[in-house]
Amino acid sequence: MLVNEYKRRLEGVDDAVLVDIRKLNAVENNEIRLDLRKKDIRVTVIRNSLARSAFHDTGLAGFESLLVGPSAIVYGGESVVNVAREIVDWSKKAKAIQLKAAVLDGQLFEGKAGVEALSSFPTRDEALAQIVQLVMSPAQQLIGAAVAPGGNILGIVKEIISKLEDGETISKVG
Repeated sequence: MLVNEYKRRLEGVDDAVLVDIRKLNAVENNEIRLDLRKKDIRVTVIRNSLARSAFHDTGLAGFESLLVGPSAIVYGGESVVNVAREIVDWSKKAKAIQLKAAVLDGQLFEGKAGVEALSSFPTRDEALAQIVQLVMSPAQQLIGAAVAPGGNILGIVKEIISKLEDGETISKVG
């Protein structure tokens, strides 16, 4: 019954962070959960043997070998990168949080170093913005080069108009 509940609750979740939060006091635990919930991030304490059964043949299968000792799965938000960022930030404030691992697109990021590495990745939106910027940069340079001669001509035309308005004769423009 609990395996089915895990499967139901985590249906469609293929990316998550695995932590140990057992040493948190009740106040810290509530603060963390409330803050994360505001960001649509969930924390679920799991039973390891049941979670292994529930995670089998899912995106979370990478956690199976790491389900030792008290474990909680943290998931949701905009992306697992955001989840990792939030958990890493909280682990700096609440030293009792142990970062065990993270999974992104089936790739396992093991240990504290792995979760911290994942937290430094760009989110999907940030990556798209970087790609758009890379694509647009040559186009902006091309437009600048194309517009520059036109800008020079416009400057010459303005100078001619200014001289004509002042009643000056135009002998040679150059």
